[in-house]
Parts: sequence; structure tokens; C-alpha cells
Amino acid sequence: MDAEFIANAKRILGDRETAAEDAHSMLPAAVLLALHAVGDELCVVLQKRSQTVEHHKGEISFPGGMADAEDESRLDTALREAHEEMGILPADVDVIGRLDDTPTITRFMISTYVGAIPSPYTFHPSEIEVAEVIQAPISHLRRQSSHRDETRLRADSTTDTMPTFVYDGHVVFGATARILDQFLTLTANIPL
Repeated sequence: MDAEFIANAKRILGDRETAAEDAHSMLPAAVLLALHAVGDELCVVLQKRSQTVEHHKGEISFPGGMADAEDESRLDTALREAHEEMGILPADVDVIGRLDDTPTITRFMISTYVGAIPSPYTFHPSEIEVAEVIQAPISHLRRQSSHRDETRLRADSTTDTMPTFVYDGHVVFGATARILDQFLTLTANIPL
């Protein structure tokens, strides 16, 4: 893994104050934005959700989910969910920082933690929750051709403009794309 990229990302993400949204009416959730080297490429680990999960069937997401009562922190939630969904052992994650909280239209408030995992890594995705493991190279996601802004009409007739990413036939949109966009913006000046 590119140790220099990770060190610089840790400095940038560790030195910033995260924006925590007022989430009293929303369900607490957390995700892990895992960085993983595949060959010479530093990748972001994503998953295609199965058709049997309760929320966001077939969508591309980060490993994560709702907080459980036994989770001591949102970081515990992100690590527990990454283990349950992808088989990523919490002890294998070098947490390098946190992004801003992200609300979803389905009333979740997502806390995002960024962490590096060793390479090579053998994932053990849950057959119930995960249809596919996706390792999207940061170099690809940084390309202008992989990113576009889409405007969507909301139920109340207002519009939202949100980022969307495309990789290997997969479309990343919604909260996952907003989280990915923030990560890519914060790390844009770090060479790969």
C-alpha cells in the first residue's frame, strides 16, 4: 500500500474538525471507507448490496450499517459492520481519520471512518448482505470521466445536485457518492 498516501491522508483527516449533524430525529449508522492496495493501485473498497437486505437493495455502498445498543461508539459500529458484511477484521484496520456526518433520505445519519487494510487481503463477504466486492482504484475515481453531477427532482418539487461516480459498470450515487466525493476532495492533492 502506498504508505506516503496513507500518512498524508492521516495528517489531513486527523487535523480537521468533522462536521457532526444534529441527528436527534435520525437513525445512527456508520460506515468504513477502507483503503486497500491491489497491485500498484490504491483502491477504495465498496460493495454491491444483495437483493435480500432491508435497505438499499442492489446499491453500491461502503460496508456499514445501523448502530447497535452494544456498540460503544460509531467507530465500533463501522468496524463491526465491516466485519459482518465483508469479513474485515477490526484488528486489521488502521483507522486514519473521519469524514463529516452524512444524512440520507431514508433518515439515517452516517458517520464515516477511513481506514487502511493490509494487502493482499482476503474478503469474506456475507452471502446474505453482499452480492459483490468492488475495489475501485482512486486513480480511476479521480478522473473527470468517472465523475459527474446529477440533478434530481425531489418529492417536494425542489432539486438536488449530487455527485455520481461510475466504475466498471457500477454507478455510485446518493450518500455513498457524497462520502466518496468528500474523501476524494480532501485527498485530491496527495499523489498516488
